[in-house]
Amino acid sequence: MATLESKLQDILSDVLKTSAIEEAFCGFILHSQEDDKTKILCCLESFRAFWKSVPPESHESMMQYYVSYIHTLKSHQRIKLLCDMLATAVEKAHIPPKLICDTLLRCDKLDYQNSDLWYQTFLLIRKIIGGVDYKGCRDLLSVILQKIQSIPVNLNVSSLRQLEVAAKVVTYILDRNTCLLPSYLAINEIRKLYPDNKPQTHWALGEILCNFVDSFRTTAHMASITGRPQLLPVVGHSSTSSNAWKLEPSTLTFSLRGLLPYDKALCRPQNDLLRYVLEQPYSRDMVCSMLGLNKQQKQRCPVLEEQLVDLVVVAMERTETEDSSVDGGAASQLLWQHLSSQLIFFVLFQFASFPHMVLSLHEKLSKQNLSKGRDHLMWVLLQFISGSIQKNPLSDFLPVMKLFDLLYPEKESLHVPDISKAQCTHAFAMTCIWIHLNKKAQNKDSSKQSKVPGMDDGMSQRAIPQALKAQLEFLQQNFSIQSLPMTDYRIALLCNAYSTNTDYFTLPMGILVEFIYGSSQASMSATTPMPGINCIASGPTTPLSMSLLDSLTIHAKMSLIHSIVTKVIKMAGNKQSVALAPALVETYSRLLVYMEIESLGIKGFISQLLPSVFKSHAWGILHTLLEMFSYRLHHIQPHYRVQLLSHLHSLASVPQTNQHQLHLCVETTALRLITGLGSVEVQPQLSRFLNDPKQLLSAESEELNRALVLTIARAMHVTGSESIAGNWCKEILNILIQNTPHNWASHTLSCFPAAIQQFFRQNPAPQENRAMLKKNVEDEFKKWKAMTNESEMVNHFSNPATPSLFLCILWKILLETDHVSTVAPKVLEKVGARSLSRHIRTFADFLVYEFSTSVGGQHVNKCIETLNDMIWKHNIVALDKLVLSLALRSHEGNEAQVCFFIIQLLLLKTSEFRNRVSDFVKENSPEHWLQTDWHAKHMAFHRKYPEKFYHEGLQEISGMGSTSVHQYLPIYFGNVCLRFLPVFDIVIHRFLELPPVSKSLETLLDHLGSLYKFHDRPVTYLYNTLHYYERRLRDRPPLKRKLVAAIIGSLKDIRPPGWCLSTDYMKFVSKPIEEINWVPDHHYYHRMIGKLVETISGKASAPNIDWRFNEFPNPAAHSLHTTCVELMALPVSGKVVGNATIDVVLRHHTMIPRESIMSWINEIEIGRASCRERV
Repeated sequence: MATLESKLQDILSDVLKTSAIEEAFCGFILHSQEDDKTKILCCLESFRAFWKSVPPESHESMMQYYVSYIHTLKSHQRIKLLCDMLATAVEKAHIPPKLICDTLLRCDKLDYQNSDLWYQTFLLIRKIIGGVDYKGCRDLLSVILQKIQSIPVNLNVSSLRQLEVAAKVVTYILDRNTCLLPSYLAINEIRKLYPDNKPQTHWALGEILCNFVDSFRTTAHMASITGRPQLLPVVGHSSTSSNAWKLEPSTLTFSLRGLLPYDKALCRPQNDLLRYVLEQPYSRDMVCSMLGLNKQQKQRCPVLEEQLVDLVVVAMERTETEDSSVDGGAASQLLWQHLSSQLIFFVLFQFASFPHMVLSLHEKLSKQNLSKGRDHLMWVLLQFISGSIQKNPLSDFLPVMKLFDLLYPEKESLHVPDISKAQCTHAFAMTCIWIHLNKKAQNKDSSKQSKVPGMDDGMSQRAIPQALKAQLEFLQQNFSIQSLPMTDYRIALLCNAYSTNTDYFTLPMGILVEFIYGSSQASMSATTPMPGINCIASGPTTPLSMSLLDSLTIHAKMSLIHSIVTKVIKMAGNKQSVALAPALVETYSRLLVYMEIESLGIKGFISQLLPSVFKSHAWGILHTLLEMFSYRLHHIQPHYRVQLLSHLHSLASVPQTNQHQLHLCVETTALRLITGLGSVEVQPQLSRFLNDPKQLLSAESEELNRALVLTIARAMHVTGSESIAGNWCKEILNILIQNTPHNWASHTLSCFPAAIQQFFRQNPAPQENRAMLKKNVEDEFKKWKAMTNESEMVNHFSNPATPSLFLCILWKILLETDHVSTVAPKVLEKVGARSLSRHIRTFADFLVYEFSTSVGGQHVNKCIETLNDMIWKHNIVALDKLVLSLALRSHEGNEAQVCFFIIQLLLLKTSEFRNRVSDFVKENSPEHWLQTDWHAKHMAFHRKYPEKFYHEGLQEISGMGSTSVHQYLPIYFGNVCLRFLPVFDIVIHRFLELPPVSKSLETLLDHLGSLYKFHDRPVTYLYNTLHYYERRLRDRPPLKRKLVAAIIGSLKDIRPPGWCLSTDYMKFVSKPIEEINWVPDHHYYHRMIGKLVETISGKASAPNIDWRFNEFPNPAAHSLHTTCVELMALPVSGKVVGNATIDVVLRHHTMIPRESIMSWINEIEIGRASCRERV
């Protein structure tokens, strides 16, 4: 290395060598550029030869020596000469320019105060930097900016030359026309060095950098969402995976791409956004998605803690200002209830620390005088404490006592509240917390203590607070009462206070359990009748009220639900003949709405209880659980519903389930699960099964598979994913048509998205010839008449290899005579429930053929009378199964109209079904969670309209008697009216596809529309229908109005005015049928959008709705869907509606507060996107 340095020094000395005359007259000799150039060229060859001899690994050190040598020079001329030689070496491609630039800039002797060296350095860089690659230019830019930043702001004017030459290099690098590096790399370096202009850029570069950064403003606007900080998601409607709502979990800022000059509002912490989402019911999954939280990874999120604490403070402030005399403080009650659920979830998964949250609460509340909400706050804390204190150290909970000291300064004992009101449990919350902490202190294990800053472990030394003494004495006194009444909340108070003390907890929990189980000492006579033959259940019929369940802590509810599940599993294993008590079933279904106990609740229901019951072959209990899922459970997460659907398809293939009542229940539940999938849920959930689609599909039921196709088509249309969704569902459709080959009528197919249309056109199924079907029926009918051996007849007509024509034969027999032989019931019995579905399909096709070729009204009347007798009198086929099969057949043209005509006659010709619907709607309410006498009304309906599943009517007319040998399964909630609802959904859609049957649909809605009072998602169904069939309804405003009025009008008795449709639209609905020419003005659209804006922003007074039992999870989702339904239902074109909604902010913006304009634009576009083709 020393040798190389000496050689280099010799070369440099030769370059700088001067004669004696030059030295003597240095002040008088003027050197020309040509002389310098000649000298450089003379020495360059030797320098080139030297550089070539230097090993590549020594190039950097030699260049450092060269630059260091330059820095030893004092002569301006000599410095320039050596720099010019480097420039010439680069020009001749002897040395890479990047090496020279790097070495020059990184030399520790480079200082702006050495003006000549600084000036020549940057002049050289300016000359040669054009040969550096773009990544090298990026690195050099960063170093140059740092060098300039190191120059003092207040410097002498004599140093301006140094700043100018450096600034020129920066300008040259940033000049897009020089193409030295992509500008986005330059902006990245600038933004890294000067994030949000901190530190402030040097004044010499201020204008240069500002102009360059400002040139990216337009790009930043293109890469960001306009007004994003003011946008709010609709929880339950907006996609949880959308990047629009993603936040950095450490700072709560938006996840922005690139270091562009985004608006300052985009770069601020979005505290309000996260708090808004946290405040929405059923938002926990969206919160996890926004912050990137994974349940499998325990990671504390301090910013989430802070927002939860702020939300509690907000709840305290609202309670302080709320007039509790108006509605009992119901609005704040819902918020506190929701806060309790959120706190338990986020602390349970360790996203938030309970002691740190309590300490933060103490700090914030100590600065305010908020006392009215103290009991509610302690109730929220009690929820977590009671359920987790046994598994965690006492010190985690001691910060609560600091809150107690702050919020309960009373020197006198707190009064004992009125225990006949549910609010008493909140008033006792602090006392219950004290009892749990005291119990833990007595049993604490010091080895497990974790220290919390600012707290000690002195719980055991602390005396009973004076404020709590009266309440503690009240609780202790009540333990002397062995038979506590259920008319007040004493039992709840005792459960809450002593749920961690088994010595005391057994008594109150035992009373609750006995109330819904029945006494263990009661005799078998303490039973209650159930629908069906010889079907009885345990005695209690009155469930625990929701107010009582809400008054129990989560820990007490967990104990209760565990007791119920254990009881059910035990009864399933013992195969008891007495069914579960109605009170137990209803109470269990109510407990499943609590998200806080998901692991024991719905998760245990799906993954533990159902498999255990199935394994025990307890078909009565299985039937009960499926009924619960169909008629009682709300807001079940989609992955649980799809998991249950997979279980049901497996269950349907088990031989033991091939009995009519259970099979009907399984198929009805599966149909509800399929049609109930939300449009945004379909692709994510079904895509989980792409490796094994068979789990999602029925092996035998064509109707269920057709319903799945309709659901996929609707989801693709509503979500606007037709262009990208075809591939993911192709494998599912391939397996589906292998299991159940089928075609679709052209009027149905034309409504499908293009991908599904193309699939079914490319994969047609064989079509059965109608005339051949007629001939086969006649042939089999002749065989029936000719055969005399009963055994042969049963074997022949029940043989799976024989065409499925027996229902056709039975119909012809009953058409000719009202008597059948005893063979017919035996054939149906051997056919079984599963195979009967094939017979119903063939029967549906045969009926259409018969009615199509029938002549004369009398014959049609006779045919439909016989058909109704088969349903209601002979109990051969269920109405809902036959209508579903008819609605899903693929008839064309006139035959399709005949098919719909048959459906209409089945439903309306006789009064059997109409009377059932009328009585059921009149006597019952869908608000089951508020009822205590559901079972009594349920039994009254079934006594008046008993259901028979095993062809008892057919047995009676055949002379076998009407007594069934089958054991009926208990029915707790269902009936033919409720089973028909998902079928009615499909029927309406099929009628909409065929315009000639519009009048028939209006007639059906007039007579049966009231049944939608019991639909679990009426507004969602309307939204999907108006959206999917927009093109079919575009020119049929009377039908559209009739559809909306029938479905929404069915709920008028149980919903307040204006809950769904505006006053303007209700006036339109009330007009005579011929008056449909209504063109809303801009004030109407302003009111519609304004209502949506206020609801989403939380400014509107929220309706007093228990969202746990509503079809929507929160007010914003409800308001969005009802607004979209009304806009799509208007009797004007979609283009007119779309333009009118935009004009609300474009033409009539003076009616909108300036600060709210982005919120209005947001809500308009959410509505337009949700209505898509309509607006």
